Amino acid sequence: MQSDPFEYLQNAGNHSQTWILLLGPLALLFVLLVILGIYIRWQRQRASQKMEADLKSLSAGSSGAKQDRSTAIESPVSEQQLDESSSSEGMMALLKRGLLRTKDAISGGLEGIFSSGAKIDDSTLERIHEVLYRSDVGVQASDRLVGKVRQTLSGQTVDWPTIRGAIAEAAKTIFIDADRPLNQPETGLYVLLIVGVNGVGKTTTIGKLASKFKAQGKSVMLCAADTYRAAAIEQLTIWGERNDVPVIKQQQGSDPAAVAYDGVQAAKSRGVDVLIIDTAGRLHNKNDLMAELSKINKSIGKGCDGGPHDTWIVVDATTGQNAIQQVKAFNEVTHITGIVVTKLDGTAKGGVIIGIADQFKIPIRYVGVGEAVQDLRPFNPSDFMDGILGV
Repeated sequence: MQSDPFEYLQNAGNHSQTWILLLGPLALLFVLLVILGIYIRWQRQRASQKMEADLKSLSAGSSGAKQDRSTAIESPVSEQQLDESSSSEGMMALLKRGLLRTKDAISGGLEGIFSSGAKIDDSTLERIHEVLYRSDVGVQASDRLVGKVRQTLSGQTVDWPTIRGAIAEAAKTIFIDADRPLNQPETGLYVLLIVGVNGVGKTTTIGKLASKFKAQGKSVMLCAADTYRAAAIEQLTIWGERNDVPVIKQQQGSDPAAVAYDGVQAAKSRGVDVLIIDTAGRLHNKNDLMAELSKINKSIGKGCDGGPHDTWIVVDATTGQNAIQQVKAFNEVTHITGIVVTKLDGTAKGGVIIGIADQFKIPIRYVGVGEAVQDLRPFNPSDFMDGILGV
């Protein structure tokens, strides 16, 4: 039976109306998405402009702008600006603030034992050892500190200030025993090799060190020998731009030893004072690590007599005893001559610094107590013990 043509047209019209009703909301959604995309792009442009403005402000000497820890890149500061920062904020104030949780763990625990005085006997010494161990000082260093207390105060009834002073002096002895001068030559190129696992702030530390060397009036060059991560090369490049220092680099996957050799040759040809070389932070296979670092060291030595003059490891204070394991692993495959401890701002595990110095007899060169360039400070044992014991 043949359909009514008028009914067919009516049905077609109904379908058209249905499609129109559906397309209307879809078109509106599309318009909204376009507007949202434009808005997001505008916000990103504003954020980028603000970041550039902040960097220019930092370059002019402003210390007010701060960025997120994971991406903070700051411009170099002069020695005068570092002094001004120290006088306004106070290095001790920064250090004590960063060590507050460590102080709560160590001083809080010990003061509870000696608040009303206590006799130095086996039971008391065991309690002291437990407080130190729980504060990530480590077994070996805790044994040494408790041994010093036993030696000087055994059998005596002492108060909190007395035991605090005794432990502080014993800890300072540990740092003195670990102290070594830099191997920096009086003239010519100084090659500093930086090692450490990923995530400890290694590349950021290199950027801050470059700023500090520049503040001392030295010419600096950076070398991106961590060729396994494109992000490491990019981040070091950004630090080079911010510090206005050249960066020797190749593409991701290039031979790290070859990059290091190129860095040495470039630094020598340009008469650079300090070359800082970044390396990969892989620790999953010690044999691979040993082979790679050995090859890098040989390449550096071929290009520069005595190089690398120093090899520093960067460790994260918040990792506690794991930081000791990192130093142990790297020290077994290369000669570590210095340690930089980052993220000391707010951790309860700052006591690990004592453990590292005692176990490896390697000097602590710098500690990071904040995000800014000037917050990477030369390590001072007296200031450190004052920060955790208040002596």
